[in-house]
Amino acid sequence: MSNGFVVLMGMGTVFFGLICIVLLCYLMSLIVRKTAKEKPAPAQAAPAKAAPAPLANKGEIIAAVAAAVAEDLGTDVSGIRIHSFKQV
Repeated sequence: MSNGFVVLMGMGTVFFGLICIVLLCYLMSLIVRKTAKEKPAPAQAAPAKAAPAPLANKGEIIAAVAAAVAEDLGTDVSGIRIHSFKQV
């Protein structure tokens, strides 16, 4: 067999496989669209998110975060200065 034939067969096999993958993805998306249940539209807007409760042990949490950051940076905890700490 010639080298050109081997190259063409290899490229043909790859592109045939890629085309099969595209067709399978398209077929699966059609199946999912048909079987997916429609969500009803919400009647009212969602209520506003309540403010988070204050942390009871904020000092301990900040100390743990400072220790983790210091360990990751390879420095001493006294060299770490946390300016703000917000609960998300």
